[in-house]
Amino acid sequence: MARRGDADAVLVHAPEAEKAYVQSGDLIDGRLIMHNDFLIIGPRSDPARVRGEKNAALAMKAIASAGAFVSRGDGSGTEKKELALWKEAGVSPASLPRREETGQGMGATLLVAEQRQTYTLTDLGTYLAFKDKLTLVPLVEGDPELRNIYHAYVVNPGKHPTAKRAEASRFVRFLVEPKTQEWIGQFGQEKYGQPLFVPDAGVS
Repeated sequence: MARRGDADAVLVHAPEAEKAYVQSGDLIDGRLIMHNDFLIIGPRSDPARVRGEKNAALAMKAIASAGAFVSRGDGSGTEKKELALWKEAGVSPASLPRREETGQGMGATLLVAEQRQTYTLTDLGTYLAFKDKLTLVPLVEGDPELRNIYHAYVVNPGKHPTAKRAEASRFVRFLVEPKTQEWIGQFGQEKYGQPLFVPDAGVS
C-alpha cells in the first residue's frame, strides 16, 4: 500500500522486508515502537517432539519430518517470519505435503490449526486473545529469532504526492510519546494477565 501511495503511515512487523521500502524511498522517518514474540504452538501430544526446543529453526525441521503445519499464506509479517524459519531450517515449504495455507488472518488460522490439531506460528498477542478457544499449547518460545518487532514509518510524499506527511508524522510521534508507550506496556495486562507488547521507543 505504501509503494502504491495508498497509505500515509504504516505500522509493520517484518524488519527484513521493510528495508527494501526504506531503500527505495517509499518509507521515511522510521521509529521503533514495540515488540512481542512469536510462538510455535501445537497439539499437547507434540508428535514432532519439539516441546522446549530453544532453536526455532530446528523445531521447524522436526515439524517438517514428523508433523503438519498451518500457515497464514497471506504475505503477512507472520508468514514472512515462518518462511525465514523454513529457510534457516533448510526446508522448502513447497516440498511439505502436510503444510496448509489458509490465506487468512492470524485468528482464523489459529482456529484452522486447532481444528486440524497441527502446528502453527503465531504472535503472542493473538494467541492470548484466542487461548480460551484452543487446546493447542505453546511448545517453542524464547529464541531471539522469534522476536516480533514493530516499526512505524511515514510514506514519502516526495514519491507519493498524495501522502499526508504532516498528519502521518503526528501519528508516528503519538506512538512514541511516553504516555502512549506506557499504555502499550500495559495493554492486555488486566484481561490476559500479561501485557501483549513491550514498548521500545527510545531503544537503539
